[in-house]
Amino acid sequence: MMLKIRAVIAEDDFRVADIHEKFLKNFDEIEVVGKAVNAKKALRILEQKSPDLLLLDVYMPDQLGTDLLPDIRKKFPNVDIIMITAATDKEQLEKALHYGVENYLIKPVEMKRFNQVIEEYLKKVHLMKSKQEIDQDFVDLILKKGSSVSETNDGPSLPKGVDEITLAKVIEVLEASDIGLSAEQVSGQIGASRTTARRYLEYLISVKKCKAEVVYGVVGRPERRYYKIQ
Repeated sequence: MMLKIRAVIAEDDFRVADIHEKFLKNFDEIEVVGKAVNAKKALRILEQKSPDLLLLDVYMPDQLGTDLLPDIRKKFPNVDIIMITAATDKEQLEKALHYGVENYLIKPVEMKRFNQVIEEYLKKVHLMKSKQEIDQDFVDLILKKGSSVSETNDGPSLPKGVDEITLAKVIEVLEASDIGLSAEQVSGQIGASRTTARRYLEYLISVKKCKAEVVYGVVGRPERRYYKIQ
């Protein structure tokens, strides 16, 4: 089942809000459920829609977005917040970080950078939903601290197109299966395309953390199945 994130955009310039909504439509996991042109409407939509994610501007006509953060954290503690703003003074950044925003983007935001931030956010959400119990390696991976990258992949760097969070999710999915999984099954469990899943699986084979075997189904159709090497 694909993850579904309900998002709200709080931005006083409707043209910018439309651009950000267009960017978000590139992600099947995200549905924009509301847009607000000021702080008052933003709070009302948060109350009505109970979103998972809020894209929040700083400079709004009735109240600074950063001044809104205490109320949001009190009334809607579970909403994730990404600030997107033209504010370049450090005070606004410090306040945003104090209230635990996911990221802080300076306008104008290029689509490539926007997509990168949203992809990182989605990977974090997927990883958080994948575990009931955690250890220090998991925490380091979520917070991108320590040596979790090298410990996960036997090396300090990964090839282009492979990131540590998705890789850890693929490894966990394989570890949970005793009978092996197809690329399609892995893609369904990590919420990514089959092409993406296959890329990670083949990478794991290349570093000898996974093996693949061809098996035949009930109609004799060959299928490549992947197994975690213990």
